[in-house]
Amino acid sequence: MKVRSDILRYASLFLVGCILVGYILYLSLRTVGIAAVYTNDNFSDVLVTNFPLTDKGKINWWLENKGKLSENYGIPNPSPDSGRFSITFWDFGSGYKEEGKYDRLCFDAWKAKDNCIDKNAVFSVRQIKNDRTLLITYDGRYLLQDNGDVVNVERE
Repeated sequence: MKVRSDILRYASLFLVGCILVGYILYLSLRTVGIAAVYTNDNFSDVLVTNFPLTDKGKINWWLENKGKLSENYGIPNPSPDSGRFSITFWDFGSGYKEEGKYDRLCFDAWKAKDNCIDKNAVFSVRQIKNDRTLLITYDGRYLLQDNGDVVNVERE
């Protein structure tokens, strides 16, 4: 009987492990969706679904898709004076909502009663002084070097 219960225990652990690996694989292979892009001068808001979860995934997604964003949506749109820009990627998972009593970001260009989203920024890209690109995630800040390397920047 002990052998049988050990086999069941190991089979259960194996099954749970397979489910976890499958779920992680599913999360990593999801396609990022762009629901909308709103621009105001050199500031852009991009509403996304299925955005990568890790800092590395977010940065790699940006590096692989910045040309498509420029071609399809005209972003980034640098300021003519300074060359600076700011793009914020917002989680659009729960869709548009009414302004309500919560702290929400609303878009006047979307002419509907439900024209707001919950403020859940998942990633930001900014062109800062000296033509440096700053990549901002929930967990860290990174500078994109001229040679393509990404370097972690300590917060002050």
